[in-house]
Amino acid sequence: MVASASFALLLASFGAAGVRAIVTPNEPGPGSVYNEGSKCHIQWVGDKDGKWDNMAIQLMTGDNFQMVHLTTVATGLDGNKDGKFDYDCPDVTPNSAIYFYQFSSPESSELTWATRFTIADAQGKSVPPENQEQPGTGAKIPWGTGALADPSSAVPPPSFLGGGGSTTNSTTSAGGSTSGESTTGSSAAPSSAGPGPSTPTMTTSVRPTATSSSGPQSTSGSSPQRNNSNSNSNNTSGNNGNSAVALGMSNTWQAALILAISASAFALFL
Repeated sequence: MVASASFALLLASFGAAGVRAIVTPNEPGPGSVYNEGSKCHIQWVGDKDGKWDNMAIQLMTGDNFQMVHLTTVATGLDGNKDGKFDYDCPDVTPNSAIYFYQFSSPESSELTWATRFTIADAQGKSVPPENQEQPGTGAKIPWGTGALADPSSAVPPPSFLGGGGSTTNSTTSAGGSTSGESTTGSSAAPSSAGPGPSTPTMTTSVRPTATSSSGPQSTSGSSPQRNNSNSNSNNTSGNNGNSAVALGMSNTWQAALILAISASAFALFL
């Protein structure tokens, strides 16, 4: 009986170490194309642990290590439940498969991302991404850095990321709407604190998607910890080492915990 209980505890410890509470984006997916002026569609699987009831979504561009914020498309979404959100696709330049979404919540230290997708022009035309490999790694994941055609229309990052945006529980976007139990969106006026024609864009030093030879996946990627101070700087590439250390320490403690429980369990078998 003691051995059985110990073995059950061991299995539970492995399960607890592998479970992550995070929203999982599933649309847009690989190959998704949306035309300027049409409806851009976003869909996700909710976090059942209840840390994403004030979720924000940002439109991003850039490589996997230097992400560039373009605009916040929604705030106050309920990411604890499966949901979807639609808004008017903005005019961008260039029209290419170099755009993706970042999901965040003030209650979670995790960030997660949807795969890159194409924003084409109103006639559906687009060009290939300028770069075919990720910098520094050589991973075959095409990318580029785009911009809003009208930078003055940009909505800044959420305030909990250091962007001065709203974190109230009311969905906001430029003509966006949600389905299900979430509220209908209202237009969000751009803030002078956000990226504009004369202000630099915000970059973050975390990955948008899991790196693989087949390119960005529609499953989420996450940072080990969100450092709010990073979002207040224009370029946070210097914090890559800190993020890697945080991730390594987290993995080390998890491994140590599992080994300790395993040793205790096997000792009871003897």
